[in-house]
Amino acid sequence: MSATEVRVTTEQESRQVAEQARQKELEGRAFLREIFLGQLPLDLVHPFPTAPERPEFAKFYRDMERFLREEVDSVAIDATGEYPDHVVEGLRRLGAFGMKVPKEYGGLGFTVAEYCKVMEMVGSCDGNLGALLSAHQSIGVPQPLKLFGTPEQKKKYLTRCAAGSISAFALTEPHVGSDPASLSTTAEREGDYYVLNGEKLWCTGGTIAELLVVMARNPKTKKISAFVVETSWPGVKVEYRCRFMGLKALANGVISFKDVRVPKENLIGQEGSGLKVALITLNTGRLTLPAICSGIAKHCLEVCRGWTGSRIQWGVPLWKHEAISHRLADMAATTFAMDSVSRLASQMADRGGYDIRLEAAAAKEWNTVRAWEMIDQTLQIRGGRGYETELSLQGRGETPIAVERIMRDCRINLIFEGSSEVMHLFMAREAVDKHLQVAGAMIDANNGFKEKAAALPKILSFYAKWYPPLWLRGLRTPFAYRDFGPLARHLRFVERSARKLARESFHGMAVYQAKMERKQGFLFRTVDIVMELFAMTAVISRARHMTDGRAPDAGSAVELANLFCQSSRRRVIRLFRDLWSNDDASKNAAAANVIAGRHAWLEEGRLNLGLTPESFQTKFLTQVRATEAAREPKVASAKP
Repeated sequence: MSATEVRVTTEQESRQVAEQARQKELEGRAFLREIFLGQLPLDLVHPFPTAPERPEFAKFYRDMERFLREEVDSVAIDATGEYPDHVVEGLRRLGAFGMKVPKEYGGLGFTVAEYCKVMEMVGSCDGNLGALLSAHQSIGVPQPLKLFGTPEQKKKYLTRCAAGSISAFALTEPHVGSDPASLSTTAEREGDYYVLNGEKLWCTGGTIAELLVVMARNPKTKKISAFVVETSWPGVKVEYRCRFMGLKALANGVISFKDVRVPKENLIGQEGSGLKVALITLNTGRLTLPAICSGIAKHCLEVCRGWTGSRIQWGVPLWKHEAISHRLADMAATTFAMDSVSRLASQMADRGGYDIRLEAAAAKEWNTVRAWEMIDQTLQIRGGRGYETELSLQGRGETPIAVERIMRDCRINLIFEGSSEVMHLFMAREAVDKHLQVAGAMIDANNGFKEKAAALPKILSFYAKWYPPLWLRGLRTPFAYRDFGPLARHLRFVERSARKLARESFHGMAVYQAKMERKQGFLFRTVDIVMELFAMTAVISRARHMTDGRAPDAGSAVELANLFCQSSRRRVIRLFRDLWSNDDASKNAAAANVIAGRHAWLEEGRLNLGLTPESFQTKFLTQVRATEAAREPKVASAKP
């Protein structure tokens, strides 16, 4: 199949492919899944998980800090759009490309929490380096081989990765984003090899990578598999280097595969399990972004604290103006929450015995959104200086503070490793998993009366035991969690809200039934609620841990936790109200009219670029096919 042959898939086929790739084998209890079901499993997150700092990690951390300070010129990297050779070589000497690789294969063998702590510092300094290290270790070759690789694969490739061979992940295609059912890159078995053909888009790190994880489809069975592919092999070609709004040095591009012969030994996991390999890899792999965003938030807080404390406006420091002081307070509380969420999720990944799919997704989604809000507030507080580049600031004699660059670099985090919309859909699907197991037959539009009647006894048995306690447990809530002192009232709110969320989700399924999966407005609000409850629990548990440990900053932590929870409670109350009182139907109708052209008169007065839905699709397909034709080898015509 040509890379330009767009696979036309039905909605049902896309849903089936995604469902088959889900990790159904649970590895333990899950905090957020139980929240969705109306429980507050506090024992899973309290006492707040911690681990002692190891001397070998402490040394690496100091070395990395010194390297970032002395060797990395982030302004130059942004200006040139390239990774300097001495920086990449410096990272190799430090062993930074092998942070997550086990020691037996030449890596540093860091835990998830240790790795995330390093990435937090890197993210606060330079987004380009964060993307390089993250793509290599979170979704590149090291993580899937650690989880699914054979001993031979690990010995061959993990040692190379630890030594600094950069790797990348190749899933997205020019016409395929989040719908894996439309994947068109093929892998056909021929003896001891798979023959790979197709094209991949936006392979982060791909233009400088030596190794790739490639997802490809068997054209006969339609199943997707994952392979380790070496970029030096015949038929692998970097077609184009992409350039972006931010992350100017990002080694991201279009890579084509033309009759690439991949040894069967390079199949990762079982044939047909490629999407499952990718999704399970991302469970812990996507924890890098929450850590990076926590570093960004800390940088923003430092910038705003320094600027508003020294800048005088109308005779007083800027921070004394209430419009600014409120922002500073919210930024401090939010930074504490982001840091707590990132630390909690990474420590849970290290402890094991948990199914952290939802926690990893929630940490990624919640922290990336908060980081974007934080940098936006920082730019506003800095004013024109926030909008001005570092080089320009330096050129006129001011301190070159990174705000404009970080804003450009930060925005992609809401899209990397699953966009915000995909994260919401993922969490919403996992949230209703138990209900679908119990009542799926009843709400399935394809089932008749006989199938629904047969499922009724099971449904009544489950909900008769599950639903009443969602009300009755409220009788004891006013007396719970007294040992949490001033934060107890917030924990009681979390418990009450978990029960209410479970009830409202059940009511939504009863009302919408098979149409529930289309009610993304309803589902996304439930996800937003559960993420707020997760963040509240994280800050409460961490503040209590600091208090119990008599940490010097315990009082500050309790103050910030209290402020954050007060704000979060208002957001949760608003989201509950919006579940049933909203403009969803009106917006759906308006969107349909926009696409139909009914509101096209609003576009009058602009320069007409001819980007209607029909013309846009035609132009897109024409461009893709023209690009493919230009890359086809030219065959000289025979002379008479």
